[in-house]
Amino acid sequence: MELTRHPSQANWPMPGAVVALLKPITWFPPMWAYACGAISAGHGFGGRLGFVLLGVLLAGPLLCGTSQAVNDWYDRHVDAINEPHRVIPSGRMPGFWGLYIAIAMSLLSLLVAFLMGTFIFAAALLGLAFAWGYSAPPLRFKQNGWIGNGAVGFSYETLPWLTAATALTGVVPEAPVWIVALFYGLGAHGILTLNDFKAITGDSKMGIRTLPVLHGARAAAIIACAIMAAAQVGVVVTLWVLGLPIYALAILMATLLQAACMVRFVRDPVRFAVWYSAIGVGLYVTGMMITAFGLRTLVPPIL
Repeated sequence: MELTRHPSQANWPMPGAVVALLKPITWFPPMWAYACGAISAGHGFGGRLGFVLLGVLLAGPLLCGTSQAVNDWYDRHVDAINEPHRVIPSGRMPGFWGLYIAIAMSLLSLLVAFLMGTFIFAAALLGLAFAWGYSAPPLRFKQNGWIGNGAVGFSYETLPWLTAATALTGVVPEAPVWIVALFYGLGAHGILTLNDFKAITGDSKMGIRTLPVLHGARAAAIIACAIMAAAQVGVVVTLWVLGLPIYALAILMATLLQAACMVRFVRDPVRFAVWYSAIGVGLYVTGMMITAFGLRTLVPPIL
C-alpha cells in the first residue's frame, strides 16, 4: 500500500523508502566475504581494525546497497508483476529517485574507496561495473541466469575476499586464498538461484532467463545444489591438501548437513527455496569463516 504524504513531499522519497531500496538484508554476503578475506590474510589486524571495518562498510551498505538500487530501478517493470509492493512499483520511491540514488551511491562508494587507496579504488570500480552491468542495458547480465548469477557470485564473494586479503597485507595473496575465494564465489552462483524461484512468472513474461525459467524449477534446483556442493567439496580438498584436515572435515560436515536439506528443497523448490536459504546458506557462510581461520594458520607469525 502506498504511503500517504503531505503534498509538498509528493516528489520526495521518505527515509524508510530509501532504506528499503538499499535492502540492508542483502549487505551481509559481501561484508562477510570481506571479513573472511581479512582474516585469511593472517597476522591479525594490528592497528588496522578501523581500515578493515571501513572496508566492510564499503562492501556492504555502499557497494551492495548501490547494486540493489540499480537492480530495482532497471527491474521496476518486472517487479510490478512479481513484487508490486517494492518501493518503486508501489510508488513509495517516486519519479526518477531510484536512479538518482543509484548514481549518488555509486559516487559515494568511489569516494570512500579512493580514500582507502588505489587498490581498493580499482576493486570498487570493478564491483560497480558488475553492479551496473548486471542490471542495466545494454549488458544486463541478469537476462541469462548462468551469466548473471556468475557475475554476482564473483562480486559478492570472490572480489571482496581477495580485496580484503590484498589490501590488508599490501601483497597479492598466495594461491590457496585465491582458490578458496573462487570456490566460494562459484558456490554463490547456486545460492543466487534460490532467489529466482519466487519470480518465475514475471521473469518468463519479461524475458529474463533465470535457471528456473530456462530449465524448470526442479532441474534448476538440482543444478543449484550441485554447484553449491561441488564448490564446497573443492574447498574441502584444498584444505586437506594444505595439511588442514580438521578444517577440511568441518567444511565436509557442513556440506553433508546441507545435502540433507537439499533433498527436501529439490522435492518442491518453489515452496522450500526460502526455507533452504535460511538453513543451507547459514551453513555455507559458516564454512567460509572456518576456511578463513584455517588459511590464517598457514601464515607465518611476524617476529
